[in-house]
Amino acid sequence: MWLSVIVVSAGLVTGGVLLIGVLNLALLRAVNAEAGDTAAGVVKLIDQHSLAEVIQVNPSMQVQVIDSQDRVLAISAGADRLIPMLHDDELRGLKDGEITEIPGDRIGLPGGAARVVMRTAGPPGNPVRVLVARSTDDLDQGVHILRVTLLIAFPLLVGMLAAIMWRILGAALRPVDALRAGAEEITGGTRHGRLPLPESRDEIYRLAVTLNGMLYRLEAARARQRAFVADAAHELRSPLTNMRTELEVAQRLPDTDWPALSTDLLTDVDRLSRLVDDLLLLARSDDGAPPGRLAAARLAEVDLGGVIGDVVSRYPAIAYTRPPEAVLATVEPDAIGRVAANLLDNAERHARSRVAVEVVDEGGYARITVCDDGPGIPPADRERVFDRFTRLDDARARDAGGTGLGLAIVRELVRRHGGTVTLGDASPGLRVDIRLPIP
Repeated sequence: MWLSVIVVSAGLVTGGVLLIGVLNLALLRAVNAEAGDTAAGVVKLIDQHSLAEVIQVNPSMQVQVIDSQDRVLAISAGADRLIPMLHDDELRGLKDGEITEIPGDRIGLPGGAARVVMRTAGPPGNPVRVLVARSTDDLDQGVHILRVTLLIAFPLLVGMLAAIMWRILGAALRPVDALRAGAEEITGGTRHGRLPLPESRDEIYRLAVTLNGMLYRLEAARARQRAFVADAAHELRSPLTNMRTELEVAQRLPDTDWPALSTDLLTDVDRLSRLVDDLLLLARSDDGAPPGRLAAARLAEVDLGGVIGDVVSRYPAIAYTRPPEAVLATVEPDAIGRVAANLLDNAERHARSRVAVEVVDEGGYARITVCDDGPGIPPADRERVFDRFTRLDDARARDAGGTGLGLAIVRELVRRHGGTVTLGDASPGLRVDIRLPIP
């Protein structure tokens, strides 16, 4: 704040100096103009041969008319009758209409200085010179009064401005200080929640709203990270616990069936491998890539019907309706295959007797539909099942080795292709529709 006061004070000082200089220049020009007008009037009287012996002028002025021998021919009241107001050297260097300055006390004018203008009049053969002196006493007094006024008013004005700026800046920065204190408490762990919002709806209010939004997103990200780590640890612990239990039991039994044990361990290893792959895929998807952002090196123009058909061929019991014509799209074939495999695994795990797959060209979009006749998903839970490690409490619980990451991976991969995933009823069962943009 003090820097602002210093800057304002410097501006006021500069403005005061400029004001005094401009006023002094204006008053000086007015004095010069008045002296010049008076001299012009006397010249006119001389040319008209009507010059009086005593010239009537303003009391703050003196007039002398002198000949070429510097003899005084006519004067105004108060002027010297014998000695010209300008010395010989001053007269010789002065041209017609020029103005010079002399001490006022030399000619008896009050004040410190007088402005003298010289004009030439009369016939060319016998010219005379008109000298008009104008006192600058009133000019000096006006400038002096202004200077004293500024010297008195300046400290008062600076003090008033400092008080006003202290009040205004203090009121303006008080919400900022509150935001700073709140941020320190939040980062120090002594406070939870949001930053205080100022009552005014100004830029600081909008800044506080923006910061609160950022804190909310950071808190949500930390919560997701903690939940992700906790769920991942829990999911990894289950197969590891099974493997450890089986090995400990095998060590205590002399007649352990090692081929059967190795088969069980391979099943758990496969589950761990799938879980790690899913976690890596989701971790890579958390880089904040916007929808439609794909790696160019992995893109290829493929027939979606063929890609889905290759995946369906690994599930003999699933019915597949292939489109009559090729549905060409520029996609990541491995990603689309992973989407189809996750959906088919999920559908086969929960279907009672039937799973059907269909690929349709809808003009600008390719629709991939997977239907099963399982218990389905209630409408209230159809958004929640896309969260990571989410399972429902009904038939879609942890009953067949699922990790709760399948639908989360499906949505992420489809999102990267600029598509959408929707869940619906298959009457009975679940219907999953995927729409991918195609040329």
